[in-house]
Amino acid sequence: QLQLVESGGGSVQSGGSLRLSCSASAGTLDLYAIGWFRQAPWKEREGVSCISSSGDTTRYADSVKGRFTISRDIAKGTVYLQMNNLKPEDTGVYICAAGWACSLYDGPDYDLNAWGKGTRITVSA
Repeated sequence: QLQLVESGGGSVQSGGSLRLSCSASAGTLDLYAIGWFRQAPWKEREGVSCISSSGDTTRYADSVKGRFTISRDIAKGTVYLQMNNLKPEDTGVYICAAGWACSLYDGPDYDLNAWGKGTRITVSA
């Protein structure tokens, strides 16, 4: 069964950068689209970005366009989320999930039920 693990979280000041990684602790994520979601305090989980299995298709939430870049390294079996110009509203737990297609919606595309446990990001003003 595919199991995902995230890394790269931390605390930064507004305007700073972080790079998150998503890899498989069991199985391989190469065959799947990968989505990044975030869970902020007292908010519903929201899709941030996703990338297709081939890497040809990427999508971003409007709130992160121009600041976040998603990519995948097939050889390393890892998906990255480069986050620049971070803002306090980016604070939350970032979770990666494997899906059948690149989607920002937590719906049927992610019914593989392969989610990581998340990595926390705190952006201070």
